[in-house]
Amino acid sequence: MTALFLVAFTGTGAGFVYRSLQGGIEQHELDPILGTDRPTVEATDSQGPNDSLDGRAVNLLIMGTDSRDGEENAELGGGDAPGMRADTTLLVHVAANRSRVDVVSIPRDLVVDIPSCRLPDGRETRARLTGQGWPEHQRMWNVPFSLGGSTGHIGYAAACTLKTFESMTQIPVDDFVVVDMAGFRGMVDAIGGVDMCFEQDMSSVQANLDVTAGCHTLDGEAALAVARARKGPGLGDGSDIGRIDRQQQLLTNMVDQVLERNVMTDFGELFQFLRAATSSLITGDKIGDLTTMAGLAYSLREIDQGDVTFVTMPYDWAGARVHPNDLSEDLWDSIRADEPMALPPEPEQTESPPETTPGAGT
Repeated sequence: MTALFLVAFTGTGAGFVYRSLQGGIEQHELDPILGTDRPTVEATDSQGPNDSLDGRAVNLLIMGTDSRDGEENAELGGGDAPGMRADTTLLVHVAANRSRVDVVSIPRDLVVDIPSCRLPDGRETRARLTGQGWPEHQRMWNVPFSLGGSTGHIGYAAACTLKTFESMTQIPVDDFVVVDMAGFRGMVDAIGGVDMCFEQDMSSVQANLDVTAGCHTLDGEAALAVARARKGPGLGDGSDIGRIDRQQQLLTNMVDQVLERNVMTDFGELFQFLRAATSSLITGDKIGDLTTMAGLAYSLREIDQGDVTFVTMPYDWAGARVHPNDLSEDLWDSIRADEPMALPPEPEQTESPPETTPGAGT
């Protein structure tokens, strides 16, 4: 990563390299949307100020959107369905001592209390939480993203999701990253595809997935299909929980390949990966600064494959949906304290859902 910035600031044509990467990142300011009523972490001498990511634990909320905005996304999504939806949400917790990265998947079918969030036109999102037979102010996890983005402003979509996460966990989030379908495909292609093994054939018309049993190197489009697919032959019970397991394996393999190939220290590969990653990246105003992003990445240069842990937020089944439980509170407590994650017992995550039709969508 340091090689990139030596070139960016000293080499011939380096200014163009920096501008081409930074120019692809769409940044949004969070504070005007979220206000000041947010959880905080008490700073210590080792943490540094909260307005800097240096020397302290960092929490990022990563969202994958199935928005069909743009020709590439419309093609990958199989049409021009209106609106914004968050198909995938991950909390990425970077330990203050940079010894580990903990990643928590938030189930899309999680039902939680949704705090109100102000839209660009001054309306409040909570005023739109009516009907559908749900308890007052409770909805599925991906609703805040959809409501926040109802005016077409993706910064508000991400901020409303972030506000819901902070309300649920009392974990302060430093920034967000939104990756669309085309962006994810580009990142996979930039690392030469991702290796995956499957026990059986899998197919999904909605996600454009058709893969045979065995081991394959998936290109970006096939990897995206694996990440999105939920219903179809070989895809289990059709729940979002089953899809999360495949997503985590896919992301784990991507991390392993990036670390094994030393992408972070090979300038040519790093530039190709960053060009793909930043070409359609949407972030807040901290991590979206390329220098800040590079500094955080460089601080993780000693991380090995075993230092990155994926887990699904613990839950209890409620029909075809899930609710937070006491084990999820233990998990959030450990993250707030910047301690190794309090992982749930294995049986909690192998339980099958009730025989109830899951929610629609891919």
